[in-house]
Amino acid sequence: MRSISTMVRLCGYAALCLVLVAWRTDEAPTPDCNKGSFERTATGLTVTPAQGPAQTVRLLVYSDKIIRVTAAPGEWEAAQSLMVVANPKPETNFSIKRRGDTVVLATRGIQAHVSLKTGVVQFHDSTGKPLLSEVSRGKFGPVTEDPSLPAADSYAVQQAFLPNPREALYGLGQHQNGQVNLAGEDVELTTHNLVISIPFVLSTGNYGILWDNNSITHFGDPEPAQPIYKELELFDAAGQPGGLTARYFDGDTLLLERVEADLNYQFLVQGSNREVPLPEVAQQASDLRIEWEGSVVPKRSGLHQFRMYSSGYASLSIDGQERLNRWRVNWNPWYHDTKVELQAGTHHSLKLDWSTQGGYFRLLHRDPLPKAERAQISFASETAKTIDYYFVVGDNADEVIGGYRALTGKAVMLPRWAYGFWQSRERYTSQDQLVAALQEYRDRQIPIDNIVLDWSYWPVDAWGSHQFDPAYFPDPQAMVDAVHELHAQIMISVWPKFYPTTDNYKELNAQGYMLNRNIEEGNRDWIGPGYLNAFYDAFNPDARSMFWRQLDEQLNIYGFDAWWMDAVEPDMHSNLSISKRKELMSPNYLGSGAEVFNAYGLPHADTIYQGDRAADPDQRVFILTRSGYGGIQRAASAIWSGDTVSRWSNLKDQIAAGIGTAMAGVPNWTFDIGGFTAEYPIRWYAGNDDPTVGPYTDMDPALLDEWQELNVRWYQFGAFAPLYRAHGQNPYREIYNLAGEDSPLYESMVWYTKLRYRLLPYIYSLAGDMYHRDGTLMRGLAMDFPQDRQARNLNDQYMFGPAFLVSPVYEMGARSRSVYLPAGTRWYDFYTGERHPGGKTITANAPVGRMPLLVRAGSIVPSGPAIQYSDQVLNAPLTLTVFTGADGSFELYEDDGRTYGYEQGQWSRIPMHYDARRDTLHIGERQGSFPGMAEQRTLHVRFVDGQAFSPADFSSGVSTTVTYSGSALTIPRN
Repeated sequence: MRSISTMVRLCGYAALCLVLVAWRTDEAPTPDCNKGSFERTATGLTVTPAQGPAQTVRLLVYSDKIIRVTAAPGEWEAAQSLMVVANPKPETNFSIKRRGDTVVLATRGIQAHVSLKTGVVQFHDSTGKPLLSEVSRGKFGPVTEDPSLPAADSYAVQQAFLPNPREALYGLGQHQNGQVNLAGEDVELTTHNLVISIPFVLSTGNYGILWDNNSITHFGDPEPAQPIYKELELFDAAGQPGGLTARYFDGDTLLLERVEADLNYQFLVQGSNREVPLPEVAQQASDLRIEWEGSVVPKRSGLHQFRMYSSGYASLSIDGQERLNRWRVNWNPWYHDTKVELQAGTHHSLKLDWSTQGGYFRLLHRDPLPKAERAQISFASETAKTIDYYFVVGDNADEVIGGYRALTGKAVMLPRWAYGFWQSRERYTSQDQLVAALQEYRDRQIPIDNIVLDWSYWPVDAWGSHQFDPAYFPDPQAMVDAVHELHAQIMISVWPKFYPTTDNYKELNAQGYMLNRNIEEGNRDWIGPGYLNAFYDAFNPDARSMFWRQLDEQLNIYGFDAWWMDAVEPDMHSNLSISKRKELMSPNYLGSGAEVFNAYGLPHADTIYQGDRAADPDQRVFILTRSGYGGIQRAASAIWSGDTVSRWSNLKDQIAAGIGTAMAGVPNWTFDIGGFTAEYPIRWYAGNDDPTVGPYTDMDPALLDEWQELNVRWYQFGAFAPLYRAHGQNPYREIYNLAGEDSPLYESMVWYTKLRYRLLPYIYSLAGDMYHRDGTLMRGLAMDFPQDRQARNLNDQYMFGPAFLVSPVYEMGARSRSVYLPAGTRWYDFYTGERHPGGKTITANAPVGRMPLLVRAGSIVPSGPAIQYSDQVLNAPLTLTVFTGADGSFELYEDDGRTYGYEQGQWSRIPMHYDARRDTLHIGERQGSFPGMAEQRTLHVRFVDGQAFSPADFSSGVSTTVTYSGSALTIPRN
């Protein structure tokens, strides 16, 4: 960490040596302060190194395959982790042996070699093969990024590791830069409307690291990106040093030209006041645009990173080549990165164009890291008491993810209906409008399971009251009942935000449970005239209990089926600086905002899950949360990618975001199909004061084709996401409001929705595996093809379970796309049945109504009949489609879909195996049972071999129909 001075303590162990007694090791050490010392404990090992920054290094054994490492420069007591719920296991067998200056802790699955001289830890597998080594004993420096006064025992920390250079790295959660293989990449682990950090990295070396720290953490380069003038020499458009030429325009009218070194309009400082004000002449511009032009001269050659933080329209060109072109809605800016090779001492032209649209902007930069550092795995956190991480090993990626969940909690099963289709809108303005939308789906026979009531159902001046505005929601119970009568569920949006005039705020505040700095600073929100508001302290367990009780008494009484926990970053006041956000979160029950910056959404969701489960023990809880952290899967929670925009580039970014989330161990993830905020200028209703745009017929015809095609492609992708959910602002997002019933675009959206329901037996079986076997549904290709180097690096394809290779289309007008078929197997086109060899790239057809979808040879895919809601699939006849050409297995998992009986063994599995040599399907004996399970099932069997029929036509190609009664069957191909 370049800005952190390493604190190296002096040798001075005389007092410690006097008390070294009672060694319980396989080889008793001789205490020697010049060589370091160690002590066996009931659950691991404590090392006192002879030198280096750490006074104590502790290793705790959590299982045969999980070891925790902590290091600190002084005495410390381990704080309770927010992420980790597991405890070390004293019953785990492990040995400790000294080998010269090294002490080795070994379990049946892992070895940790600790230097007595430095405290550096090296990890090996059970055979002694090296897996990963710490580069040093870590770094401890002063806390500089906490606006509160840091405690004396707090440090900025960094730990670097040296992996095998051939490894690929994945995970770290939901980010928006298209990164999948993180080896050599930089990722800021923070929280934002669009970003959810899960500090778990997964290696193709079959290990993972869970970094247990709640503050902002830099993965890769330990330094945050800097203003461009810090590490680059700047020259204006005329070649003069000192900055870039900045030109401010109102439309085409030049208002101001000057030289600027820091391109910074990034944050608000308070209310709507900018931290860096615009020039006075530009403040009243109706169409403000800013150009920056000049050149940069680096001091180092290599791969330089530019980070463009922007909303509005922004483009960046370097050496005449456009590197970034982004649009974001003005109130929700974020970073986008690009890397470019630059030569030291050479002028490289740079040009930026920003149409502000009232938004925010900054350009930041990172110098290249030295090659040796770039090859490392590095975590650097802003504040900590200790270096604290868990090393997890497994035989494959799924086992390593299983280790993450063993530490942070099982992925609680969601109700089966959660895997059906959800319709949402920002927003349904009345209960009649919501019920009418659901009724329209039923009338059109488009399957649906959930409809969402987004925010502002409360009176306009009563946010946090948990009351319904009687003018628009006069009878909430009747609304909920109507939804249930239509065989659907209703989810309701709830925020941790309160107006101080509400009774709920007053009750919380009376006990000191509110984070009131937002009110004290006068930050008003964007509703009507703007209202003072505050968020509650979700780190306080008593505050959480009160928050849940208020929900239970005021909303849960109506029988809502699921909770939408919005803005839980917490987004107290959008577009404030990171430092100001930390201040607004301080002080809290656990300390300062900086110390717990990333974690607010986790205890918040935990309490809602536990409270709702206690209130109705027979019904599964379901939470959708806009932020989470390591462990969020244990709280019956799915996460989503925030307020994305309706742009093709943003559609593509979600592929990598979902892969990163899943490979970080969180299996249930979704996004706003179509993007939350539409880019397109739209035509308001004539003579209507309500600016809400309705169906596609109200849009500008010149924009309609792209709008519809974007939504169709997003629906196709959404049908193969873990959760399938449409949501957005203007225009309306219901399928029937996006295209006419006679349109091929409408047909495509309906077709994929029906396909999702046909595949529910497959999808729900894999959902069962999430809990019972720590499975993952949305799988980066490295999970199933870790040795295929081309597959490792793809950020626009993934496996959907073991069978489907999904390749979304993310370019306007594309009618084909390149698809890489991983090596080691053969592949079938799902629509035609055509067979392809693996290990090559094909050009796959992608007519506007279909995206490329291939199936791996050896797959057994169970599907159900055409249904309108998920409960109809239970006990229904099944079609088993066998994709021949390789041996394969699958287990059909079923339970009642709604209760927690599965935790008590109330579930069934039907094992299936295809023997390619004998061309025979074996259906094994049913395992287990549950209330309501049918003893007999009708099974239709199809064999796909590349000829005769389309696998996507479930009525075709049936070769055998059998009645299955739970006993084993053998079905040869006819």
